[in-house]
Amino acid sequence: MKSRVLIIGPKYYHYLNACKHAFNELGWDTMVESYDNPVHPYTPLMKWQYKLSNNKAALQHKSRMAYAAYIEKRFEEIRPDVVFIMNGDILETATLDRFRQSAKVLLWLFDNRDKIPNSIAHADHVDCLFCFEQDDVDWFLAQGKHAYFLPQACDTSTYFPVTSAKDIDILFVGVLYYSPRRQQIIHNLIHRFPHLRIVVFGTYKPWYKNPLKWLLREKRHIYKNRNIDSTEVNLYYNRSRIVLNIHQEQQQNGANPRTFEISGSGAYQLCDANPYIESLFTNGEIGIYHNEDELYRLVEEAMADDKAPQVQQAYNFVQAHHTFIVRIKEALAIAHITTNSI
Repeated sequence: MKSRVLIIGPKYYHYLNACKHAFNELGWDTMVESYDNPVHPYTPLMKWQYKLSNNKAALQHKSRMAYAAYIEKRFEEIRPDVVFIMNGDILETATLDRFRQSAKVLLWLFDNRDKIPNSIAHADHVDCLFCFEQDDVDWFLAQGKHAYFLPQACDTSTYFPVTSAKDIDILFVGVLYYSPRRQQIIHNLIHRFPHLRIVVFGTYKPWYKNPLKWLLREKRHIYKNRNIDSTEVNLYYNRSRIVLNIHQEQQQNGANPRTFEISGSGAYQLCDANPYIESLFTNGEIGIYHNEDELYRLVEEAMADDKAPQVQQAYNFVQAHHTFIVRIKEALAIAHITTNSI
C-alpha cells in the first residue's frame, strides 16, 4: 500500500502542483488542499468585504476558524501518513497538533518569515521546519527552535528548454510595484541599453492603485504591466538571450524560485549576488553582479559571446541538484521518513 501525503498551501502559481508531482514521482498517493490569502475563500464578494471592513483582523480570524474546521475534516477523511505544508499561515497551532496525533507534519516556509508572521508560532507544533532563506534558519536557531535550510527549486514539468528564436535581448519577469530596487535597476538598464529589445512582465503601475498613472504609463512596449502564468513564462525564457533575476529587498541570503527556473528552462541568467547565490554557482554557470556597473558589463559580454556552454552547465546543475523531486527527497530524509517506514 502506498504512503499517503496531504499537501496544504496557498495558491502559489504552480508550487503546490510541483510538490504533488514530486511526491507522485516518488510513489506516494497525493492529495492537495489550497487556501487563499488574506482571507479564504477570496471570492469577489469576500474581497470587497475585506477591503471595506473596519475590523480586518476579526474577518481573518473568522476565516481561519472556518478553514480549520474544513481542513481537519479533510484530514480525517484522507488519513494521511504525512502532512506537507507550504507556509501554512492560515492554520491554527491546535490544528497542527491534531494532525500530529496520527501523522508526521512537515512545514516549508516558502516566504521570508516577516511576510508570514502567523507561521512563526508553528515551529513548536511540527515535526520538521524548513526555511528557504538561510537567515530565517539562523533566526529560528537563535530562538532555540529546530530549523533546516531547504532552498526553493525548479518544477521540471513546467520549466524546460523549448526550441525558439531568440527575439528578446533582455527579459525580466517578477513583481515590480512593491520593489523600488527592481524598478530602479530596470529603469537604469533600459536607459543604458536603448538599442536592445527589453521586455518586462509584472504589475508595475496597477490601475486600482492610481488610475491616472496607469493611464499615462510610459514605455508600454517594454513594460507589459501584467503578470503571466508559468507556462507563458517558460516560453518567454526560451525566447530570451538574457533573463534578468533581481531578488526582492528582504532576501539577503537565499535564492528565489526564478534562480532555478531560469536555468532549468535553458536560458542564460544574470542574477544579483548574495552569499548563497555565490556559493551555488561557482563555475561561471550564470552571471552574478554586485552592482549596476557589473550588470552592464555582463550584459555586454552576453550580447557579444555565445553563452551556450554556460547555459548547459547551469541546466545540468539544476536538473541534478535543484528540482522539487530533489527537495522532497531531502525533506523526507531529514524527517527520517521513507515509504517503507510508514
